[in-house]
Amino acid sequence: MAAAVALVGGRRGRRAAGLARQAVADGAAVLGVAGGDGTVSAVAAVAADAGLPLVVIPAGTRNHFARDLGLDLGDPARTLEALHDGEPVRVDLGVVDSHVFVNNVSFGIYAEALLEPEYREAKARTLAEIAPQYLKGRQWVEASVEAPGERIEHPQVVLVSNNAYHLGAPRHLGRRFTLASGLLGAIVFKRPAGPPPPDLFARLRRDLRRHATARSTETGIVAWAAAQVRLDGPAGRLPAGIDGEAVELRLPATCGIRPGALRLLLPRRRPGVPPS
Repeated sequence: MAAAVALVGGRRGRRAAGLARQAVADGAAVLGVAGGDGTVSAVAAVAADAGLPLVVIPAGTRNHFARDLGLDLGDPARTLEALHDGEPVRVDLGVVDSHVFVNNVSFGIYAEALLEPEYREAKARTLAEIAPQYLKGRQWVEASVEAPGERIEHPQVVLVSNNAYHLGAPRHLGRRFTLASGLLGAIVFKRPAGPPPPDLFARLRRDLRRHATARSTETGIVAWAAAQVRLDGPAGRLPAGIDGEAVELRLPATCGIRPGALRLLLPRRRPGVPPS
């Protein structure tokens, strides 16, 4: 099998998408991408539109999508076995505005951090500088969210994922056991009515595990699954982080899902496949 390989830098997602479109125009039978979630989502959008299978090689910082596919993060080259005898799999894609996401779109603390110029070089410090204002209730998302049975005004954080995160067992917290449910996962942190508890982070993690699909009166977390999640508000645009890339979205913004839109070729030996 002949292959064409190109290295990209700078605005990786945009450049990778351009190279993928050129490969489609040149008659490619399979597309491949090595990178993190942002780069993968850019090429996944092209592959889905072209109806071509995609091979994902985990080469980013967190590799959430590759991890949830069960790929070997310690030996990314093993993914290339898919080109010889790959297992065809269909998974969902999340969409918001004209953007595709394979992991999530976030509004609030993470989205704000992404928009800081120093974020790429000093992620921990940037988050530490922004987080206190959110945790004290002094900064919030300038929008409202439609949740089951209620409208949440000015939440602190909104996280919409391509399929729901597991919120039960601590060792699997944040994993997705399926990428083909046809539903988004939504987690909203409400703005606190008073001072936050001193152990807020520990309480948030505990509450996420206990109340995966219910409201929490203690920490104000709401989590649910749906085909659409809508944000609205008077602001014309809203900062967001889409698979780790900073964007500004027009309001109202509707997150949706394209069930089974992406064809993947996966290696048959995947050591990270979560238990069923």
